[in-house]
Amino acid sequence: MKNFLENTWKHRAHVVMALPVFLILFFIMYVPMTGLVIAFKNFKYTDGIWKSPWCGLDNFKFLIASKSTFINITKNTILYYFLFTIVGTFLNVTLAIMIDKLVFKKMAKTMQTLMIIPVFISYAAVQFIVYAFISSDTGIVNHIFGTSTRFYSSANLWVWILLIVKVWKDTGYGSVLYMSVLSGIDSELYEAADIDGANSWQKIWNITLPALIPMVTVMLLLSVGTVMHSDTGLFYQVTRNSGTLYSTTQVIDSYVLNAIFKNSNFGFVAATSFFQSVVGLLLMLLANFSVRKIAPENALF
Repeated sequence: MKNFLENTWKHRAHVVMALPVFLILFFIMYVPMTGLVIAFKNFKYTDGIWKSPWCGLDNFKFLIASKSTFINITKNTILYYFLFTIVGTFLNVTLAIMIDKLVFKKMAKTMQTLMIIPVFISYAAVQFIVYAFISSDTGIVNHIFGTSTRFYSSANLWVWILLIVKVWKDTGYGSVLYMSVLSGIDSELYEAADIDGANSWQKIWNITLPALIPMVTVMLLLSVGTVMHSDTGLFYQVTRNSGTLYSTTQVIDSYVLNAIFKNSNFGFVAATSFFQSVVGLLLMLLANFSVRKIAPENALF
């Protein structure tokens, strides 16, 4: 303890500089975690958090009360995570390389601006854009192809519809992160490759992609912690919460949102969030452990 105090006093300037950030993290990130007790209580507004009666694991039992529903929403959540992550990462990297090295080099700044715009469009507005394209009566898709497909009644089609919407909305912004890495690659590496007679594909394969691997690894490790979370706006608003689509579009977060509207059971919501966070933490630790064994320099810790 004495050494700790002496070291703190020695570096008091650094401590003072870090104090505001520490306080923000403490009060915004850690103090609210005391509310996790709601997951184990039968929460009542009149009694508040601390006086509400304990109910043990009843809120968790409510989550898995319907085994088939729980399995379906968990399966959908995990499958969409892998689908969005794999396709999104591939397109982010590909687009970043195209802008930086190939097709759009001369109009990179314009392309960056255009790609980022969808990020600022809320899903409340996106649902109307999607509806304009795929509505059964006046939809652009049916009008162009002369079909009468009822998209809002065809659950199987929504795996691809949601993927397209997710890619359209997030790929542009995601590629910017990788472009920042590409801008930091030493140009002498490419000059040396030119001297050795390497073509464009060889330079991408041997210089560009290896430089992107650390960033890709970090982004994947960070995303693993959210494997049990989904974008509620995408799955709730874009699908218009259509019950006929639940088999392929309902995920844990949209299921919870529906539960709130039906019975306002905040204990159930807290239990679900706690379950999602614990699973995400364990998966992130496992993924980081695996990366540390294979490539320690790319691990988070």
